[in-house]
Amino acid sequence: MINGVILQIVQATGASSDTAIAAADTVKQVIAAVPQAVKHAEITLSLWDLTLKGGPVMIPIVLLSILGIYIFIERYIIIGQASKEDSHFMDNIRDFMHEGRMDSALSLCRGNNTPIARMIEKGIHRLGRPLSDINAAIENVGNLEVAKLEKNIALLATVAGGAPMLGFLGTVIGLVKAFYDMSMASNNIDIQLLSGGIYQAMVTTVAGLIVGIIAYFCYNILVAKVQKVVYMLQFRASEFMDLLHEPSK
Repeated sequence: MINGVILQIVQATGASSDTAIAAADTVKQVIAAVPQAVKHAEITLSLWDLTLKGGPVMIPIVLLSILGIYIFIERYIIIGQASKEDSHFMDNIRDFMHEGRMDSALSLCRGNNTPIARMIEKGIHRLGRPLSDINAAIENVGNLEVAKLEKNIALLATVAGGAPMLGFLGTVIGLVKAFYDMSMASNNIDIQLLSGGIYQAMVTTVAGLIVGIIAYFCYNILVAKVQKVVYMLQFRASEFMDLLHEPSK
């Protein structure tokens, strides 16, 4: 097919048959060489090799990613445990208090390892004092419990903001390296000479943004879960204060 096309083109231009055959052979050689050239041009990089291309800046970015993953998993489990609540807990507390069984109410609180139980326990210990003192004691315990849940969440926010900045730092360092290599190469500039700096510039930017974006979403997930626990503590504190106004059976 190629020979026929070449012959038609050459005949149209008035060239000889030998020229047509030679041209057809050349075209076939070129077409046959294309797959081999493409195959040799294929470059595969593993994730580890790509990470190494980022240079020294990739070390703190990787460390931040590990730190962010650890904080998210650890806080997610802790906050998830704190958000669990026995649906009959407050009903049992109400029954014990109406019956005057304060020891049973305290035992129930100590048997539940939750922020709500510790908060109600503090309120029961303050019974007999003015309601304002009881309310203040409950709020203090609630604030302490929330502070425990928020531990290291601010550090996760730091990871979300710091990782992209480190990535941009790597970009600047890579570009400086690339321009320095250009200045030292004088007129002998090729792509291989600049590839090191360009790789470092691009890889660190991508890595920093990936770590920062993931950490940002993880931070907001944890904040939302903590806020849910805060609402639950406020509701139970209000319910306990209302319980003190109820008449005993």
